[in-house]
Amino acid sequence: MAEIEQQLRALLAIPPNYRVLFLQGGASAQFGLLPLNLLRTGQCADYLDSGHWARKAIAEARRHAPVNIVASGAAEAFTALPPFERWQLAPDAGYCHITSNETGNGLQVHDFPDLAVPLVADMTSDFLTRPVPVERFGLIYASAQKNLGVAGLCLVIVRDDLLRAPPRGLPAAFSYAVQAEQDSRFNTPPTFALYVAGLMLRWIARRGGLAAMATAARERSRRLYRRIDTSEFYRCPQQPADRSTINVCFQLADARLLETFLARAADDGLLNLRGHGAIGGVRASLYNAMPLAGVERLTAFMNDFERLHG
Repeated sequence: MAEIEQQLRALLAIPPNYRVLFLQGGASAQFGLLPLNLLRTGQCADYLDSGHWARKAIAEARRHAPVNIVASGAAEAFTALPPFERWQLAPDAGYCHITSNETGNGLQVHDFPDLAVPLVADMTSDFLTRPVPVERFGLIYASAQKNLGVAGLCLVIVRDDLLRAPPRGLPAAFSYAVQAEQDSRFNTPPTFALYVAGLMLRWIARRGGLAAMATAARERSRRLYRRIDTSEFYRCPQQPADRSTINVCFQLADARLLETFLARAADDGLLNLRGHGAIGGVRASLYNAMPLAGVERLTAFMNDFERLHG
């Protein structure tokens, strides 16, 4: 784990006053563990309501603490992110939570605010796809299965001053402070997931690090969005400034053609394009491992499909 942590610190330029924890349970487990670990008595938690995964985090946090919604994109059907100027932060908040990339809604936070309270981010789906100013955050967490390997591992990067003795009733294995004290070895860590993560970190470093990952992500998504936006057959309702470079979500103007589109795409070897079950439509996930050739093949298929059905 020491080698993996060293690689991660080098890629993300993690300051020395942050601890890196290698935990089990995935990001969904952190939805409940965040308020239990970070809030003091009498504090609430601020949350940005940006889409499907933010709402999952909010629902779980509410089981453990008062939650203040600083802003919501619901009125726009989550086709845009509320600008920071509209955020209403609570004076008694212990932290402010954001979801950096909404996989189902196709939205991504591109600029991170500098807040008076610790900024906490679920970065599961765009972790290691771009450089991140870690010093602006109190805590970052991310499951590994998108860009860092296999399911079963969750990384937590937490600032030292947020590590507190676990509150009464919180199992020690779920305490960030205890896990930091034990170097993530309070219980047996997910060894195979860690091994794969080490391989992925070396792969990213050999290909130029996070700056290269970000350049590749921008180019892949730019080509796909350009294909969508130059057609009346396909449509992407997300506002361009907030569109995700990782999960491109779009629809067919004639929704009756969706199942035919997905079936023909599968026949052509283009798999897993169905949108999130709660949202629908089409979703192309462009994680780090996706080559540019994959996007070119998808856009070529979209051209052919439009010629046949447009």
